[in-house]
Amino acid sequence: MYKPEAPALKPKKDLITLVENRTVYSLNNFELNIFETNQQSEDVRLKFNSFVLTSMFRGKKVMHLFDQEGFEYLPGESVIVPADEEMVIDFPEADFSNPTQCMALAIKSEQIKETVNLLNEKYAKIEEHDSWKIDLDTFHLKNSFEVTNTIDRLVKVSTETNTAKDLFANFMINELLIRLMQTQARVLIVDNYKKYANTNRFAFVIQYIKEHITEKLSIEKLCDLACMSKANFFRQFKRELGITPVDFINQERIKIAKELLSDTHNDISDACFKAGFSSTNYFFIIFKKYVGVTPGKFKELCLLSGGRNLLNAS
Repeated sequence: MYKPEAPALKPKKDLITLVENRTVYSLNNFELNIFETNQQSEDVRLKFNSFVLTSMFRGKKVMHLFDQEGFEYLPGESVIVPADEEMVIDFPEADFSNPTQCMALAIKSEQIKETVNLLNEKYAKIEEHDSWKIDLDTFHLKNSFEVTNTIDRLVKVSTETNTAKDLFANFMINELLIRLMQTQARVLIVDNYKKYANTNRFAFVIQYIKEHITEKLSIEKLCDLACMSKANFFRQFKRELGITPVDFINQERIKIAKELLSDTHNDISDACFKAGFSSTNYFFIIFKKYVGVTPGKFKELCLLSGGRNLLNAS
């Protein structure tokens, strides 16, 4: 899970309300809302008249959507909400020492349609029966590395006083929508690769990767499984899933390494080689890139915290 950089909190003297205090940044094609809550609350209702991408920065909410049972909403996660859909929100732990902070990015429908149409016209998916779309069934997501990076840049641009910020922000909104669709596609295929292995070549490739993740994986073998040239395989895999095959393999191996490092019986070398890495130097570089700390520091933090609660942390 990758957590966006949290914006600075409002000084207490500037708060209008302790529950969902709202700061708005209006740009050409979207509106960025930053909400802060400093008081335990229940049944707070919020609705936008346009599509909204929300993402958590601090604290914890319990979100109720689509008349379904509430779910915990935490930093490093995003939720997409269609226009005119009411969000019902609880804040079970919020106070001044543990505030809740999130963004709600309200995007014009025209911008979304243009981005989706462009992808389908110029960058069609590899399978003829598939097309680009924002999937409202996959509405609660763990942020990918790429989505978090884009959110960080978009918030920074939107909140600064640059005269060209609308221009920069429009590029980033398109990027964020594409990253979102890629992340949804990846979640769908990775979580259901067995279901789609016979109808989607990337699901078939991911099944093979999952089954052989701790072994030496040949890119040539993956290309053969996809019935594609190496150049086309890399290009289409990254276009549809938002990540290169090598990065996907590395991220899957890092998940295994984190599990191994949380066990006191495994040292760093054990985690490295058991997870499928062939070089400790490369393992250190990749681990630091995706986890944010070295394997040694991660193991130390696991020991201090009792072991398991860091496994989903970035």
